[in-house]
Amino acid sequence: MKNSIKQLFDDVRTKNPLIHHITNTVTMNDCANVTLAIGGSPVMADSPEEAPAMTELAQALVINFGTIATDTFQAMIKAGKAANHLGIPVIFDPVGVGATSFRTEKAKELLKEVNIQLIRGNVTEVMGLLGLSAETRGVDAGKTSIDRQQLATKAAQEFRSIVVISGKIDVISDGQNIVSIANGHEMLTKITGTGCMTASLIGCFAGVTENFFHAAIAGISIMSIAGERAVRSLRQGEGVGTFKVKLFDEISSIDGGRWEEEVNFK
Repeated sequence: MKNSIKQLFDDVRTKNPLIHHITNTVTMNDCANVTLAIGGSPVMADSPEEAPAMTELAQALVINFGTIATDTFQAMIKAGKAANHLGIPVIFDPVGVGATSFRTEKAKELLKEVNIQLIRGNVTEVMGLLGLSAETRGVDAGKTSIDRQQLATKAAQEFRSIVVISGKIDVISDGQNIVSIANGHEMLTKITGTGCMTASLIGCFAGVTENFFHAAIAGISIMSIAGERAVRSLRQGEGVGTFKVKLFDEISSIDGGRWEEEVNFK
């Protein structure tokens, strides 16, 4: 598995996959830049009239619910169906699902209308997709004692998708196999958009392989490893602003060899 994932780093930078995002306005620029940093090419087209055609040009589609609205939702449905028709992988980031009924119902509708290959969310968002009650804090994860491995497996089986649950320990499941990764740092929670950017990273890897399980592992672990490295490089007096810059630096410089050395499978 490690050798296969290591190769994906070269594949992304060689093939430069086009990743179409229909994402939220808070983190759109960060998602574009992290896609560039790992070696992909970003495009953001959220008009219902244009989104399907743009998807047809892409190697992966990332759908993010961060600032979901009626028009963008229609674009998501149309783009998702275009992706399904052409066999383009769809990555769904259900930001804030479970916080409001509108957001939750639209997420369920999307899952019925579009075949989603990968889902990346925090524990309360994944619980919301499954209709389980959980404490939420807006679009951030609330407290829950549920077993994340069991939750990821249940969601993967329910939605027939690779499911990634981010947290202190990241969990990835395809419904049968489970991988847990213990990299990361608390500083990643002090800037907005790290989850959204992780979905973009997963999209970049999914755009160059048919092994979406490996793509999910690569995408989630890169963010965590880069977070650790960025913190280690901070000097006295440097805070979250410098951390964010260094985070992008680390993502742009990571390769398969460094990933293999530093990934911490639990």
